[in-house]
Amino acid sequence: MITFIQVLAVLALVTNAVVYGTDASVALVTRSVNARLDDATMTLTSGLGHYYADRRMPPVGITGLVSALAAAVVAGLSGHLVSAVAAAVAVVALVVWLVLYARIAKPVNEAQKAAALSGTVPENARALQQRWDSIIFARVGLQATALIALAVVIAAV
Repeated sequence: MITFIQVLAVLALVTNAVVYGTDASVALVTRSVNARLDDATMTLTSGLGHYYADRRMPPVGITGLVSALAAAVVAGLSGHLVSAVAAAVAVVALVVWLVLYARIAKPVNEAQKAAALSGTVPENARALQQRWDSIIFARVGLQATALIALAVVIAAV
């Protein structure tokens, strides 16, 4: 059972590391780049970025959340309390990340995608990007919390 818990936690760690890396890259680099771009270029690059990311990232994130949840359940049922609690912490962090994404980032993604695909620039292009950026550090922190918690799962079991 220990190996199964570790495999689930490693799968969760690796898949969520993809999301963490993506968000961290945006926080550290892309935000600064977007601030220097004109609204049309920012809308086009952000919109096309969301177009591809919104198609490719969901399986990664879903796998990360489901495998973290499975690790929490299996660890709990097999009596590995520290690992179960650590995995549960990861699950909570990922669910909060998902809520932030769904409520704040996704509507912006949709607006930017529509604008980029139609070749238009919304009047509120900069405000849209600022709304999206307003949660990026929280998203990075939540993903980092999940990754650390998943490492604890692996180490503690």
